[in-house]
Amino acid sequence: MMINMRYPDSHKAEVRERIVRSAAAALRRAGIASVSIPALMKEVGLTHGGFYGHFRDKDALVAEAISQAADENARCIFADDHTLEDALGVYLSDAHVAHPERGCVFAALGTEGVHQPAPVREAFAGAARGFLGLVARKLHPDAGPCAPSDDALRLAATIVGAVVLARLVGDAPLARRILEAARPANTR
Repeated sequence: MMINMRYPDSHKAEVRERIVRSAAAALRRAGIASVSIPALMKEVGLTHGGFYGHFRDKDALVAEAISQAADENARCIFADDHTLEDALGVYLSDAHVAHPERGCVFAALGTEGVHQPAPVREAFAGAARGFLGLVARKLHPDAGPCAPSDDALRLAATIVGAVVLARLVGDAPLARRILEAARPANTR
């Protein structure tokens, strides 16, 4: 007698989500070119061949992982109940510098984004616009939906750049100074 061991309808979506979540962390940790599909699938306990049941190619996965990472930033760093000071406290922290796999996708991968195929560049562009909107809403919470102000653009560029530089300098005290210098004077 044969027993049918069907997976629940939600299984494929859950597996796909596991792959995307793992890819979002791996990409931020190691860079786009360094992440291989076989290694990623092994990390989530699946076979390389199983990848193609979920994604057309690596670019499709990377694009989705970029969006996933940006959504994580929105939930964890720029949560609705976080003030600007709260968000900057998380973003401009030693923990963020030390753990790119859990942090901002732009500080981890931004310079790689412009060199990627169109679907990945488009995912970066959409995520970047969303990030600018998040910063603008924290900086001007009463402004309502509108184009980000120059102050919001300046702050967004400053905090991303500060995390990138803090990761590069190889000097913890200097890295902390960079992070602190990136804070607007009224949030120190």
